[in-house]
Amino acid sequence: MGVEMPQHPSGGGPEADPLPSLKEVLLAEKVIRRYLSPTPLVWSRRLSREIGADVRVKLENLNPTNSFKVRGGIYLMSVLAEEGVRGVVTASMGNHAQSIAYAGSLFGIPVKVVMPGWVSRVKVEAVEELGAEVILKGSYYDQSAEYAEALAKELGYRYVHAIEERLLHVGVATMHLEVVRDLPEVEVVINPIGGGTGAIGAVSVYNRMLPGVKVYGVQAAGADAFYRSFLTGELVDLHGVRTKAEGLAVARSYPTPVRALRGRLEDVVLVTDDEMEEAIRKLYDSIRQVSEHAGAASTAAAYKIRERIAGRKVVLMLTGSNIAPEEFARIISRGSEGARGNGS
Repeated sequence: MGVEMPQHPSGGGPEADPLPSLKEVLLAEKVIRRYLSPTPLVWSRRLSREIGADVRVKLENLNPTNSFKVRGGIYLMSVLAEEGVRGVVTASMGNHAQSIAYAGSLFGIPVKVVMPGWVSRVKVEAVEELGAEVILKGSYYDQSAEYAEALAKELGYRYVHAIEERLLHVGVATMHLEVVRDLPEVEVVINPIGGGTGAIGAVSVYNRMLPGVKVYGVQAAGADAFYRSFLTGELVDLHGVRTKAEGLAVARSYPTPVRALRGRLEDVVLVTDDEMEEAIRKLYDSIRQVSEHAGAASTAAAYKIRERIAGRKVVLMLTGSNIAPEEFARIISRGSEGARGNGS
């Protein structure tokens, strides 16, 4: 049976509203619910006490690919399956790649993924395990994306831009619909920003359903292209990144996120790799959840701006947990050594 699809441009032309409509997001949720269950929104006594707010964490790390991005992948590929595409080429640091590979396997669409050469082996293996072909090319996402787009043209496949693709924005916005249903009294939401798909989903939902909610974005201090664009309105190319947060390692800002998010986000917070690693430890100690650097960015930001969110009902988006076991062990053990050194 065919799936009813909204009529909209996949990239959103210069005159298109950069934000998905609530109708689009509700339709995407109907499609996605056939394949995914809602993720939990859990309260943390410790995080609430230390941050000085009523803190809940949205566990997007519990999705099938351990990341929020699978929502966008499933919705996108459901549309492309209806269109009868021959195959898909995309570029990713890992989580988007897994979402497209996973969805490709669901809908029988061949997938090729171009990834930067330094991406962790755990992410490469996860994508390959889902049946996609991985091509290592480039030093950061944007170089991989250029190669992927050229390859798609050569093969006659559909190129999927991990940041500009509107259908991804629609799909990932469904995680924020779930927040509204679970906590309609939410006052603050903190969402990591690599390219900006998750944050676009956030403002799409809260601006239309709960316009009083303050949405904060978070970027890695060593990959702050969007932050600079947020301040100036100009597109920025850093020509490289300096962060371990693979999911935030985007060297350029892109038109759609800048148009969609400037004037709609309360602010963008920059966090260092050390602050994200401390947040990884906080999440494990408080709610026993594994997070990658990008997934912990919202928690790191909450500690950084706790005076601004004190006393509020706050949701932290734990967006992914695809981290190499040895890296997670290093981060956790470093915290244990610090505790012993302090005599605690």
